[in-house]
Amino acid sequence: MAKILLLGSGELGKEFTIAAKRIGQTVIAVDSYKNAPAAQLADFAEVINMLDGKALDALVEKYKPDYIVPEIEAIRTERFYEYEKQGYTVIPSAKAANFTMNRKAIRDLASKELSLKTAAYRYATSAESLKKAVSEIGMPCVVKPLMSSSGKGQSTIKTEADIENAWTYSQEGSRGDVAEVIVEAFIDFNYEITLLTVTQRNGETLFCPPIGHRQERGDYMESWQPAPMKSDVLKEAQQMAEKVTTALTGCGIWGVEFFVADDGVYFSELSPRPHDTGMVTLAKTQNFNEFELHLRAVLGLPIPEITQERIGCSAVILASENSDNPTYSGLEKVAASPKTDFRIFGKPTSRPYRRMGVVLTYDNVDGNISEVTEKAKNLAKQVNVN
Repeated sequence: MAKILLLGSGELGKEFTIAAKRIGQTVIAVDSYKNAPAAQLADFAEVINMLDGKALDALVEKYKPDYIVPEIEAIRTERFYEYEKQGYTVIPSAKAANFTMNRKAIRDLASKELSLKTAAYRYATSAESLKKAVSEIGMPCVVKPLMSSSGKGQSTIKTEADIENAWTYSQEGSRGDVAEVIVEAFIDFNYEITLLTVTQRNGETLFCPPIGHRQERGDYMESWQPAPMKSDVLKEAQQMAEKVTTALTGCGIWGVEFFVADDGVYFSELSPRPHDTGMVTLAKTQNFNEFELHLRAVLGLPIPEITQERIGCSAVILASENSDNPTYSGLEKVAASPKTDFRIFGKPTSRPYRRMGVVLTYDNVDGNISEVTEKAKNLAKQVNVN
C-alpha cells in the first residue's frame, strides 16, 4: 500500500485521510500545530513550519513517501521540483502546486498564456502601489494576498479611504512570506461556481456537477450541488477548466472557480486539491465524494464516471469566540432533522468565525435545491461553538 505525505492537516486533509485509511493506505499528516484534524487519524503526525525548506527536506528523507500531497498554500513549494527530480510523485505535480499556491502565477497563466477570460487585474507590493493599482482598475475592486485561503486578507475597496485598511488587512491575512497582493476589478456576476475537475493518470478528465456557493468575509457560508445553470454555460466552464488543468499537468481533483455574468464565464481561481465548497459531496450527492475522487486519482485507480445521486447543501458551523477547549451545543437539533447530517472537524482551538464543522442536507435528485439550501443554512445557525 502507498505511503502518503499529507502537507496540511485541516478538515479537508482529515476527510482525505479517512478516504485513504478506508482502503489501507499509510498517511503521514503534517501541520504547523499539534492535534490538527487529520493528525488525529493518520498513522504518523509531524509538526513543522512548512515554509522551512530544510524541515520539508528532512521529512521527505525520513519517510520516503510514494506521494506528496499538499493541502494548504503555506508550503515551500519550489522544493517540489527537486523532489520530482529525486523520483518522488508530487500531487498534482510540482508545476501545479507552485503555480496554484500563488495567485500571481496562476492568474498570469490563465490570462496571458491561455487567454482565459478573467477580471482586469494589477499587482501591488505596498500601500502606495496599491493606491496606484486601484486608480488604474477603478472602484469597487477586490484586494487579495497572493498567498492565502478561505478569504483571509481579502477585502473590497469602495472608496479611497478603504485603501490603507485593505493593505494592512491583506498583510495580516497573507500566508507565507509574500507581501504582494492582486487587485481585481469587480465583476457584476450573476452567480459563482466551483467546478470540481478530476484529471487522471490514465483516463479522461471528468467533471463533477457544478457547485454554487455564497460567501461572507471572503469565505464560503453555504455550497449546494448542483448549481442550476444553462448547459452551454456549463460547457464553457468545463472547457476552460480542462484547458488550465492540462497546462498545469498532473493528476488529482481541482477546485476551479468561475464567475458567471451576462457576458460570459470568467475564470477566478484554482486549487489543486479538494475544495472547501466541495464538502457538499459529503452529503452523498455523487457516487464518490471529492476526497475519494482525489485519492483514486492520486493512486492511479480508474474512475469510469462521476454520477449525481441526489441534491445537497453544506452550511458552515462557525465559532463565536476564542477557546482552547471548544464546546458545541445544538447538534441534537441537527440530528433530529430528516435528510440531514453533520461533520465536526475536531479543531483543538476556536476563534471568532473559524470554521468548525458543516451541516449537510440532501434530497432526491428531483428535489428543490433552494429548500435544501435554506434548511442547511437555518440548521447551522442552531449550533453554537463556545
